[in-house]
Amino acid sequence: MTRPTRRLRACLALAVLAAAALTGCSTTEGDSGTTADGLTKVRLQLQWFKQGQFAGYLAAVDQGFYREQGLSVEILDGGTDIVPQTVLAQGQADYAVAWVPKALASREAGAGITEVAQIFQRSGTKQVAFKSDNIANAAALRGKTVGNWGYGNEFELFAGMTKAGLDPARDVKLVQQQFDMNAFLAKDINAAQAMSYNEYAQLLETKNPATGKLYTADDFTTIDWNDAGVAMLQDAIWANTAKLADPGYQDQTVRFLAASLKGWAFCRDNVDKCRDITVAAGSTLGASHQQWQINEVNKLIWPSPAGIGMVDRAAWDRTVRIAKETRNAEGATVLRKDPDPSAYTSEYVTKALQLLKDGGIDVTGTGYQPIQVTLTEGGK
Repeated sequence: MTRPTRRLRACLALAVLAAAALTGCSTTEGDSGTTADGLTKVRLQLQWFKQGQFAGYLAAVDQGFYREQGLSVEILDGGTDIVPQTVLAQGQADYAVAWVPKALASREAGAGITEVAQIFQRSGTKQVAFKSDNIANAAALRGKTVGNWGYGNEFELFAGMTKAGLDPARDVKLVQQQFDMNAFLAKDINAAQAMSYNEYAQLLETKNPATGKLYTADDFTTIDWNDAGVAMLQDAIWANTAKLADPGYQDQTVRFLAASLKGWAFCRDNVDKCRDITVAAGSTLGASHQQWQINEVNKLIWPSPAGIGMVDRAAWDRTVRIAKETRNAEGATVLRKDPDPSAYTSEYVTKALQLLKDGGIDVTGTGYQPIQVTLTEGGK
């Protein structure tokens, strides 16, 4: 979704320039209009299709939290051919959800976007192996066939291998992994990339041909990049930088964040209800998979000691450093230089958190405990 090569970097820059030429001043215009009952229309662009990863926003619609803030929010599906931060920069959405390194790459290429809330406090990316391959850490990847998705998703893996003393270009056999676990299950890949809330669950929803029963966590080892110290910030909410100069958009941003964060607090406390909301929103994944996904996403968000949506400066700096210093198999980095100070702001999320605290909403989740989820075959 971001470019892992210089060629894609150039293409992204051209796309941003072309968008500016086509849309003119559209990125600095006001909101998308109002509904018949006076609600401000807002479009939120997701980075993937509707699923538990975005349950907080779906819940904010379903439970009327956006309406409470005078907003009518349309949630736009993402997909393989949609770059949410580019959609935002083009003025085709009012806000977007995107991983921080990918959005910063687009920003460096010319996209006028600013992070206004950091939803995921921890990375959900893992490298998974069958226990029989004895891959318990990045150093153990030496000589193995290692899958990665590319498109900017691979930099934690490369940073982890580099930190462990491996040369990713020489010490492992890198293969392009599809966005599924089929090659891994076929044992064509020794260690596969997986999100804790999605692809890892797909493994646990699959029957082990040796036993006829579903695989369990005991069948695998996982490398967690949080534990390895190379985690990068992922899902964040981005706003249009130019429009943030407009007081009306500033106020809208505070209200949009307040409702969105309230949605995430609701999903923290009501996993089953949010599972049902997500399934009803049109997800093609099953109910048990969605319940797992929401529960795992909650682990990435809660607790949020400074308040959900606040940027942890140490995590931000680590993400930028890895994005600047870690090279992929083609020698490319995510970023060439440090982002400028307007790359993120805590101004609007701070105000949104105050609104929620004034309304008695727990915005830190200090006592948060995940639930136990039982997966079924195929995630049904």
